[in-house]
Amino acid sequence: MKILIINKSLKNGGAAIAAKRLFDALKQNGSEVKMLVEGSADETEDIKCIAHNKAEKRKALFRFALERLYFLPHEINKSVRYQFSPAKVGVDISKHPWVQEADIIHLHWINHGFLSLGGLKKLFELNKPIVWTMHDMWPFTGGCHYAGSCVRFMQGCGNCPMLRFRGKHDLSARIYRQKENIWAKARIYAVGCSEWMADLARKSGLMQGQQITSIPNPIDTSIFKPLDTKECRTAFELPTDKRLLLFGAANINDPRKGVTQLIQALELLNESHPELNRDLELVVFGKSNEEHLNSLPYKWHSIQFLSDTHKIAQLYNCADAFVLPSLEDNLPNTVMESLACGVPVVAFDIGGVPQMIKHNETGYLSKANDCEDLAQGIYHTLYMSNAVELLSSARDFVLENYSNKLVAQRYTDLYTSLFNQ
Repeated sequence: MKILIINKSLKNGGAAIAAKRLFDALKQNGSEVKMLVEGSADETEDIKCIAHNKAEKRKALFRFALERLYFLPHEINKSVRYQFSPAKVGVDISKHPWVQEADIIHLHWINHGFLSLGGLKKLFELNKPIVWTMHDMWPFTGGCHYAGSCVRFMQGCGNCPMLRFRGKHDLSARIYRQKENIWAKARIYAVGCSEWMADLARKSGLMQGQQITSIPNPIDTSIFKPLDTKECRTAFELPTDKRLLLFGAANINDPRKGVTQLIQALELLNESHPELNRDLELVVFGKSNEEHLNSLPYKWHSIQFLSDTHKIAQLYNCADAFVLPSLEDNLPNTVMESLACGVPVVAFDIGGVPQMIKHNETGYLSKANDCEDLAQGIYHTLYMSNAVELLSSARDFVLENYSNKLVAQRYTDLYTSLFNQ
């Protein structure tokens, strides 16, 4: 049984990291699996990219630009520019040898000029079983990646809050109808990384009639594990005599990641516990800007982009706690990585996060968008909790739910079931 994993990127973004980790986990589990991406410098015998030379790379960049330019007149403002994908432009991979030979096609994140709706249609017309891991809501909306409080995806979209020109038959409604026609003829088995995402898919009009389940992303617990804190801090030149709170994401500037809420929570914490100013410091990683960092009421340390997983694991082990102020999220890799290292997580009770954090056992779940409760959660976790118990509970939870072997076996069982059908 030949499995083909398809994702836009090999490294960039949470979906890329999750897809590559699944590829590795399946390999370790003995599956015959390959991975096809748009572009990468890390091609191997089992990982190939579409943009494999300068000409193809220029074409890929051109497709991305065209996709954004197509949406530009429709966006309500630039804050939603990358939150909505019309999938107007893409490449046809249906005739690629690996696609042709695959028994199971496993889609992950395919937007930003990689696969268009037309490209997906040609892929579905091969009549092969399609497993689609939903890293966000795009597979069942009229174009947005996260709908926020909007529930129009349940009945056809239209009047989209992200569009400049809204109406019953706006761009979101037209894309929704296109998807409806294409999806109806496909054999899709949709997988939510979290139960939250799977439940949203079940409520959507686009996924009616399709099979839906929930399987989490895997993590290599031999890499992400508890390490000596003092040694890790020394390696990053971080203070060994302070409480360190870790915060980060691929793009901290994304409003959905909640940096504004975190700043408010830390200001409240500083007001209620001014003595912490001598003890608490922050460590920030990911794409950010000086304005956000300088707004933090505590001393901060900025860590440059890390690609080496062992270094990333070391960074988590520098922290006494990790904070995730996201306003909407699926099954964040950062939470899983932190817990695997035995570092408790403070987060809002949103999306798929409650599936990962057991309140007062592996971290602290604050009321959604409640900055005061987030501040309380940070204080409670750093200064009032039993650190040894939190470390053990966090690590055990990951081993019992997210290890490579467990997740790979769940996907293998799914592939086998679809193949036999």
